[in-house]
Amino acid sequence: MTERSIAHGSFAVERTYKHAPGKVFQAWANPEFKRQWFGSPSPDKPTDEMNFRVGGREYNESEMEGKFYTFDVTYRDIVPDNRIVYTYEMSVDGKRMSVSLATIELFPKDGGTRMVVKEDGAFLDGLDDYKQREAGTNYLIDVMGKWLDAQP
Repeated sequence: MTERSIAHGSFAVERTYKHAPGKVFQAWANPEFKRQWFGSPSPDKPTDEMNFRVGGREYNESEMEGKFYTFDVTYRDIVPDNRIVYTYEMSVDGKRMSVSLATIELFPKDGGTRMVVKEDGAFLDGLDDYKQREAGTNYLIDVMGKWLDAQP
């Protein structure tokens, strides 16, 4: 029998961008923009989707280092240019590795935006933990910042 466990963890990461809240919000909300920095959903994969609305779903599948990952989101609350709240689960090779609540808050600051991303997660059966997720989140929002800086 497989050993079952839950490790609870929370983290918050913060960045300040020189871009207006509306532009930062669109980096999350526009499927074409998000694909460019987040890497998904892929228009050529029929299993991937992004329906950015309250109650909408974002789903994608990817393979990294020989492992098959899924990312399955339900958007719970959206206030344009201000906040995004969603729940999501991740799986690896068909095994659920986590279930999380994530929030993104955008605050105008000095002509740009202060963004706070917070996650409260249940990390399951030793397949992931909050420190790995925090590192991944830091990486992704740094990539998003570089993407924002490269836009006209």
